[in-house]
Amino acid sequence: MSMLKMWSGILAIVFNLVSQKFVQRQGPPVELRVGDVAPDFVLPGSDGKTYRLSDFRGQKIVVLAWFPKAFTPGCTRECRIFAEQSDAFANLPVIYFTASVDTPSENKKFAESLRAKYPILSDPERKVALAYGVVNSQKDFARRWTFIIGLDGKILHIDKNVKVDTHARDVADWIKDYLKSKPAPAGDQNR
Repeated sequence: MSMLKMWSGILAIVFNLVSQKFVQRQGPPVELRVGDVAPDFVLPGSDGKTYRLSDFRGQKIVVLAWFPKAFTPGCTRECRIFAEQSDAFANLPVIYFTASVDTPSENKKFAESLRAKYPILSDPERKVALAYGVVNSQKDFARRWTFIIGLDGKILHIDKNVKVDTHARDVADWIKDYLKSKPAPAGDQNR
């Protein structure tokens, strides 16, 4: 990663944070809660595929980990941890994504730089980010929040205090604890 790209990303985030105080809001901010139905999404992934939340209903727990900006230091560490610690999700009924409001081409380059084997989703129009409450306007960067969505499409957990260096394992551990607390359906030998 070039120093120029890193510093431009950092300056963009600082500018965004300062400008949020002066930007006209798009209405009251969305505040999703545990138990709410997660807003459906259709977003392009860094792997060239399109992902729809509803496609996983009844099949997989979905992790949607929002981050502010590709190629910035904290976001690079967080997404790299998801790439390096993919084994934390082995044998779990989970699909996980990181997501930002960067363009698909930017996130494709970002995923390639990380050698990420999971899709990084892009929402440059910020429609999904607004629905999840991770932005409040069309100019915001996404907040670093993670949503864990159950098989029924409802939000199981929201992490608003992400620790970038341990985030993948923290999420996997939360899911393992959740699954242990739920009785397995009859005939389910995978847990």
